[in-house]
Amino acid sequence: MTRLASEGIDVVRVTYPDLIGTDRARDVLLDHLPAACEHGLAFCRAVYHTSPQGDVVDVSGGLDAGLPDISVRPDLDTLTALPWEPGVAACLGDVTDPATGRPAPESPRDLLRAVVDRCAQHGLHPVVGPELEYFLCEAAPDSPQGWRRYSEADGVVYTAGLRADGDNHLLHTLRLLRDLKIGVSNGNHEFDGGQFEINLTHSDAMDAADRSFRFKSAIKELARREGRLATFMAKPFNGVGGSGFHLHMSCTDAEGGNTFDDPAAPHGLSATARHAVAGILAHAPALTALANPTINSYKRFGPDTLAPWLIDWGMDNRSAMVRIPPERGSGSRLELRLGDASANPYLLIAGTLAAALLGVLAAEEPPAPLEGYGYDTAKSALLPSTLPEALDALEADSALAELLGKDFTASYLSYKRDEIARFQRHITDWEFTEYAYHL
Repeated sequence: MTRLASEGIDVVRVTYPDLIGTDRARDVLLDHLPAACEHGLAFCRAVYHTSPQGDVVDVSGGLDAGLPDISVRPDLDTLTALPWEPGVAACLGDVTDPATGRPAPESPRDLLRAVVDRCAQHGLHPVVGPELEYFLCEAAPDSPQGWRRYSEADGVVYTAGLRADGDNHLLHTLRLLRDLKIGVSNGNHEFDGGQFEINLTHSDAMDAADRSFRFKSAIKELARREGRLATFMAKPFNGVGGSGFHLHMSCTDAEGGNTFDDPAAPHGLSATARHAVAGILAHAPALTALANPTINSYKRFGPDTLAPWLIDWGMDNRSAMVRIPPERGSGSRLELRLGDASANPYLLIAGTLAAALLGVLAAEEPPAPLEGYGYDTAKSALLPSTLPEALDALEADSALAELLGKDFTASYLSYKRDEIARFQRHITDWEFTEYAYHL
């Protein structure tokens, strides 16, 4: 308290992720922070069941239970000042169910914590490096969406500076994120106009998820300060590509050594690494429900998109779902390229770790790695091509669902199937344009 006051902090923003990875928060005046830490902050549990449009989905433990509370206590170990908001520091919150004293089943952060603990029981200590892409948009009242890409320059992949970023958005953003202390390392303009990629350093799985969550929240907040919209939607525009959320993953032993490395083994990958790859491939259909969690996600897939839509792996092959980067030794790792930017970081990482753990426990070898350019359905099985198919795969994958938690899985399936039902009832602009004049 004294230190925060001496630094000019008079408000602490306590945030936590909802089911889809959006930040929910409350601003607490500094004098009331001790009470918030002792008693927690009360929120309605149905915040986990509330859609982006404000509908409360009928998920067990919400409406049927009379809309009970959850309690959120500030995690002061995560406290950091917001460089763009003087007088405000932010921290994450730990969520419990007051009736049981245990974490709420829908809490993404606690779900990941449980999966990490299961990995540790088997001697696996996951390390994760996230890569995220997003589109920056400007208001365009005359366009159907109300927004257009900040820049529509072509051929600007892997560039920086004013060439495709006339206002130096990336440079300003990188400096503010550096001061936020969430481990941002570098960034560049991505493939399409108005699209950026910013990379985070690697760390243990929970810390990587926390930093990814805070990163996405910060990017959206900083864009609002510019009068713009930053979106992590998988594919927000026709005619251009989508945005990915790639995960680099390895494991360490008790001494900090990389357990994925084995110079004497095939491809220089240890049995642990190969089994982890096999597990991710085996549970890929179910994992897709977490890695590609929206109806829009599946419009990012397709031939020549560099977004994987087949279940395969390869050596330094960006057309594969699981890529093995060329580094070995301490840099040995796998890269899961399946996720899109709309994924909840906690759920994407938890699902990936759970699938890898199941593979290690099964001790099965993956098939031969992909050679050459992929996207050949004669070589590899297809991933689910729609959200309903992915949800059905998650429900059918009893091993993965049990590791993630049956209560969580049931809540997630109910929430997402309501999203599908609402979409199927909605009349889209495409339908009106296609049919209204001619029929």
